Amino acid sequence: MLKKIFLFLRELIKLAAIALVIIVPVRYFLIQPFYVKGTSMEPNFHNYEYLIIDELSYQFHAPQRGEVIVFRYPRDPQEHFIKRVIGLPGEDVQIKNNHVYIYNTQHPDGFILNETYLNPNEITVANNENRITLKDNEYFVLGDNRQASQDSRFFGSVNKSFITGRVWLRGLPINEAKVFTQANLPKY
Repeated sequence: MLKKIFLFLRELIKLAAIALVIIVPVRYFLIQPFYVKGTSMEPNFHNYEYLIIDELSYQFHAPQRGEVIVFRYPRDPQEHFIKRVIGLPGEDVQIKNNHVYIYNTQHPDGFILNETYLNPNEITVANNENRITLKDNEYFVLGDNRQASQDSRFFGSVNKSFITGRVWLRGLPINEAKVFTQANLPKY
C-alpha cells in the first residue's frame, strides 16, 4: 500500500513538473491574459472582457496600423493600457477637423485615416492641431471611444519597448469570442 502511494506521488510530481515546463514559458514568453478595464475601446472591446495577448509576434515584425495592442502606460509602467495603433515610426500624425491625418513617404501631402472600426458618430478631437512626428520605435495610439480615452493625444507616443503585445484572442464573454488576425485588420 505504501509503495502504491509513493508511486502515485512520484507520478503526480512528474506531471506537475512537466506542466510547469510547458505552462511557464508559454505564459511568460508567448501569451498573456488581460482584462479590459474601462470604456476607452468601445464599441469594439468592453469593460471586463478577457483577452489573450500575443507577446511573440513583435519579436519578428513591427506593430501594424490598426492592430490593437496592450502596453505599459508611459507615465506609470505598472499600469497597462489597451489602444489601437494609428501612427507608425517615421510618420507624422495630425488631428484636425475631427479626422486623423497621416503623413509619410507614400503620402507626403497626407491622407485621412479611414477608421471603419469607429462608431459612425465618433469624432476625434485634439488639444491642438499640430503635426506630431514619430521617431524610430514610436507609435501613436488612440482608443476607439475617442471621447473617453486617455491616449497619445494626452501622453504622447508609445515607445516599442513599452508594448507588451497585440490582442490575439477575445475569450470572454463566450458569445463575443474572436481571434484577431492580419486578415481582419482594417484596410487603409
